[in-house]
Amino acid sequence: MKSDVEELMPRMLPVEFVAGAQDLDLNGPPRNPREYLRQVQLEASLCPEVVVAQIDPKKLKKKQTINASVAGCHAAPEGFSPSLGWQQHQVSNFSDVRQSITKNRSHWSGHTLDDNVLMPNLTDEEGWKRFCLGEMVGLDTASCHTDVGQEPALDYSKVGFPPFLTIVSRLNQSTVLMVLETLTCWFEEHEFVPQLGCWLYALLACLEKPLLPEAHSCIRQLARRCAELRSALESQEDEKLPALNLLICLVARYFEQNDLADQPD
Repeated sequence: MKSDVEELMPRMLPVEFVAGAQDLDLNGPPRNPREYLRQVQLEASLCPEVVVAQIDPKKLKKKQTINASVAGCHAAPEGFSPSLGWQQHQVSNFSDVRQSITKNRSHWSGHTLDDNVLMPNLTDEEGWKRFCLGEMVGLDTASCHTDVGQEPALDYSKVGFPPFLTIVSRLNQSTVLMVLETLTCWFEEHEFVPQLGCWLYALLACLEKPLLPEAHSCIRQLARRCAELRSALESQEDEKLPALNLLICLVARYFEQNDLADQPD
């Protein structure tokens, strides 16, 4: 007599079914090798064919899905996109910056931060917005165009802390990606400002390759937003144009999102 399992799966050891095997005591010690193997067979036959795990939804991470959109960028108006030579030059400079950060990370992270530099916790998204962008986070876009360099007495709590090497060198990859996602989401609903551009460049310079799926989605979202704003510019002399072109260039050319790249005329 063979069980259903024995009919479907080949028998690895010759264990014969003998009379009275159903009466084996699974709680008692086996008296011989044959009885031990039969106990194993009986225990396996008592296991359910399908087991469903009981998962507490509250214990799941906040972000479980990745929006890996493959949509392209808005086309640049004529004369607004950079030349291929310009793009290659920016990629080369960016590569040098990344190598310098990697080489000197231990040196800069060992420097003591000033007393007024209080870095937020990893999960404090609002805190990171205020830390990077200052009090402008709570203002409307029409009043967000203050030039940081024109402040007579610079108050970083109001205008945001620049991405000093002593700060960004302390950020691990989880923090780099979280802050990049936070600022990119903020950028989706606000205009481009200089403080934002500095931080986006610094975070991209700290972002390790190969990219995680979350990072891949985030930087594509960033490039599309830059292209969207660029397509609405009215003048090639707009001070935001070089920064928008630079971010699109780095995402497309350095991080190899080639479908987003500005093509030479």
